[in-house]
Amino acid sequence: MVIRDPLSGFIYPEDWLLNCNEPEILDGLKKGHLILTSSGKILRRGYTTGTTAAAACKGAILSLKETLNSVNIITSSGLIVELPVECMNGTCEAVKYSGDYIADATKGIIIKATAACGNNGLILETGAGIGTNTRKTTRYNPGDPAISPKALECIQKAMEEAIGRIQEKDIRVKLSIPDGEKIAKLTLNPSLGITGGISVLGTTGFVEPWDEHLTSSILERVSELHDPVLTTGRTGLVYAHRMFPDHCVILIGKNIKDAINASNGNPVLIGLPALILKFFNPDILLGTGSLSVEELMTTPLWDIRLNETLEFAHEKYPLLSIIILDRSGNVLARRP
Repeated sequence: MVIRDPLSGFIYPEDWLLNCNEPEILDGLKKGHLILTSSGKILRRGYTTGTTAAAACKGAILSLKETLNSVNIITSSGLIVELPVECMNGTCEAVKYSGDYIADATKGIIIKATAACGNNGLILETGAGIGTNTRKTTRYNPGDPAISPKALECIQKAMEEAIGRIQEKDIRVKLSIPDGEKIAKLTLNPSLGITGGISVLGTTGFVEPWDEHLTSSILERVSELHDPVLTTGRTGLVYAHRMFPDHCVILIGKNIKDAINASNGNPVLIGLPALILKFFNPDILLGTGSLSVEELMTTPLWDIRLNETLEFAHEKYPLLSIIILDRSGNVLARRP
């Protein structure tokens, strides 16, 4: 029996699967809803704010014409999930499910959407609790709502499915997060120039269950491979599969040092700039006037700091290849 995780591409070793005899568990592994560790422990993936917001918006529209308590969402990774919702007369609430990622600051928050008939097509508005960007970055201009492009795409698709089902075309949806402003104080948003609430995010649509106490499980996956492909986040995960179709890609998060040390052969580290560059050069923003690496990318100092950092990284880890991507999968830099 061969089972490949549909999100990470990791093929579970046969000896890991020996005690997995329950059909529900095997089905969950195949669908990517569950993760198996070498110890036999089963971990549950959660859903991002983007997926949850999509469920709230879809449910709000559908509840204009019908009664329902769950909706199906096509996540940003293309996998379909079913989320519970509470809907009535154009108002819908969805609770963010974080799976076994216990450190998620947004765990259990309510995301709310209200829908009403309009007269100018399908329109999405943002309300209280959703952050607003105050600085220019590669993705946002000042004043833009803090909804990532992938999350917005997921939300838009969910709303389009809903209006097709109820056979309406002029619908206005307002999305809000009642406790968003309070929760935002527990996130990095204030230090990134995002005010008034949290960000709505989601590259794959799923929240990985890895926490600090599960670092050993990640490293066991890394050590199983020769020349592993390591990625720090979900964007890197998506594009690493396309660039290295014959390799297993391991999502390591911020555990860069331990993952490199656990690697066999010539590992590849691939992902967005922030985590990777800050790991090799914690002072990369010093003296730049930028609050984030993404903001630094819009300034003349970007190329200088990028090349300096990658040269230092190559000197320290000569067997390691590094690929820096933008959010569209374009290669910004590669060493060696």
